[in-house]
Amino acid sequence: MEFVTNLKKEEYEAFVSQNPNGHFMQSYYFGQIQKEKHFIPHYVGLKEKGKLVCTALLLEKKLIMHYCYFYSPRGYVIDYTDKKLVKEFSDALKKYAKEKKALFIKMDPAVKLHNLTPNGEILDGVDNKPLVEYLKQLGYRHQGYNLNFENQQPRFTFRINLDKPWEEIYNAMHPTTRKILNKKNQYQFSIYKGDKKDIKDFYITMVETAKREGILQAPISYYETFYSIFHEQDLSDLYIVKANIKNLLALFNTKIADIQKEIDALQDAKYKNKEKVKNKKQELTNQLNKLNKEQAEIKKIKEKEIVLSSIITVKYGDCVWTVHGGNHSLLMNLNANYLCYYTIMKDAYENGYKRMDCFGACGVANPDKTNPIAGLHTFKKRLGGEYIEFIGEFDFVIYPFLYFLFKKLIPIYRKLIRSIKKNESEK
Repeated sequence: MEFVTNLKKEEYEAFVSQNPNGHFMQSYYFGQIQKEKHFIPHYVGLKEKGKLVCTALLLEKKLIMHYCYFYSPRGYVIDYTDKKLVKEFSDALKKYAKEKKALFIKMDPAVKLHNLTPNGEILDGVDNKPLVEYLKQLGYRHQGYNLNFENQQPRFTFRINLDKPWEEIYNAMHPTTRKILNKKNQYQFSIYKGDKKDIKDFYITMVETAKREGILQAPISYYETFYSIFHEQDLSDLYIVKANIKNLLALFNTKIADIQKEIDALQDAKYKNKEKVKNKKQELTNQLNKLNKEQAEIKKIKEKEIVLSSIITVKYGDCVWTVHGGNHSLLMNLNANYLCYYTIMKDAYENGYKRMDCFGACGVANPDKTNPIAGLHTFKKRLGGEYIEFIGEFDFVIYPFLYFLFKKLIPIYRKLIRSIKKNESEK
């Protein structure tokens, strides 16, 4: 077989996009986007009789003294069951990495480890632990089975099967989710597909989310590049959920007045079942108190409109990913994020996509509230998708001693950078 480099966009994309397991992070376009983060994309592959049989996007990150490392997001586009092909490609990549002075190649294949129930119990049908062991035999160092977002990409996700009747998809959602969605758009939010000028509003929700969850945030320029490059190929949409504050206040005034009328009617009327009346009155009073509290929060908002939820999706192959998204810290109890995800799901279904990937969950099926991503995990779980666990992250080491130094020093450097950025964001 022939190892090929500098694959042209058309040839590379024709192979990756038509692969049944092709991932948007393996695409030609994702490589171009990562230039924003100072990576250099390499598009490589193996050919047999002039035809591509596997490919990889290698993102080169420069280090000192002309050294670098490669990252292959979501691994190679290859048939991992073909051990001979995996070995031959790995050998070719190792030689190429040496030529480029790469300390190692990192990859995190989007390969399922095993089937899981929504509560994390292992089911029969899939077992890719032998693949993990085979990769280790070839020299790949497995980075373990992490449970949160410690590595380059989430090791867990929820995927919704859209290749069935809509009623079945909807009924698979958690009752709490359906209860919220059954109320339709009760707060009369505007939900629409934005464009590049709306990235500024989108970024507000990303910053708010980063503050709540204690995570670092990429600069707005990255999201502008991400959206633009994919959207130019009709591979991305930006969903915006916006609240008009004046209309929202008017809506709450009406709701409060209606409930007060019900309470007054209970007081004025004569009922034989006094206990039932008492319970109904308490229920209405609780609703009234909640509405008054929410209305007070709305009154504090000075803007005429605010974006409550927003998501950038990627549409690649037969799947739609909800990649980058955030929610404003204000009015979160109005559940704008449910409306946003529901709209994306319905659009994906109506446009013939077979799957929707919620892009990231934690590895504890029922996380406790101390986990900063517990709420995110529970929300996605309640959409009714399959709980997916990938095989994990691997480092294919080329220069063992320099790799050892890298692994020791980089965590210290990253901790310092995070501390600096956190202090800057708090000023």
